[in-house]
Amino acid sequence: MSILFSNREEAGDMLAGALGVLKDEDVVVLGIPRGGVVVARQVAKALGARLDVIVTKKIGAPEEPEFALGAVTQEGETILNEQVVRLLGVKRSYMKSEGERLAKEVKDRMTRLRGDSPYPNLKGRVVIIVDDGVATGSTVSAAVMSARKQEPSSVVVAVPVAPREAVEELSKMADRVVCLATPEQFFAIGQFYEDFSQVEDEEVRAILREQERDRPETSTS
Repeated sequence: MSILFSNREEAGDMLAGALGVLKDEDVVVLGIPRGGVVVARQVAKALGARLDVIVTKKIGAPEEPEFALGAVTQEGETILNEQVVRLLGVKRSYMKSEGERLAKEVKDRMTRLRGDSPYPNLKGRVVIIVDDGVATGSTVSAAVMSARKQEPSSVVVAVPVAPREAVEELSKMADRVVCLATPEQFFAIGQFYEDFSQVEDEEVRAILREQERDRPETSTS
């Protein structure tokens, strides 16, 4: 599969084009740090929407940390893929300790990225959850479940690229999934970007400060 996007900004612009139908809706765009926030910025700008972050953490298998057993939501709730946990025979004590450890990391990261700024009210609004791509979908799944706790009118997952199977699974959770490409040969998200350089926390903070300064609505809305 050849390169699809030159960088995250281009991917965000293309994704925004696919989401144009939501421009007149009451939308909140939530980027998954770090790279997803760069993509989300372009979407929020195009839709004239509030931008913020949604933080979750993947729970990795004991011997293969990149293999997702589940994730921890923004509220500190642990969501598990019970079938995989049983298949691998992972001990409940491990899941409990990892869940508690990652819940603290999520809380600390939210503070690090956002400070004490009030979180946007999602109730009754269209929430668009954006990442720079999806591999397994566990982190985005946790983000969807986290957002739903605030009773939005609908939850949309928007990503530039993902495996077809991940899109199918996310479609069971979200009201709508917008994905620009579902390549057959999928090894890593970065393979579809010419520039997939690491995004640092300071860039995320700068993006959030920028949108806070530019948007007309108050910080609690």
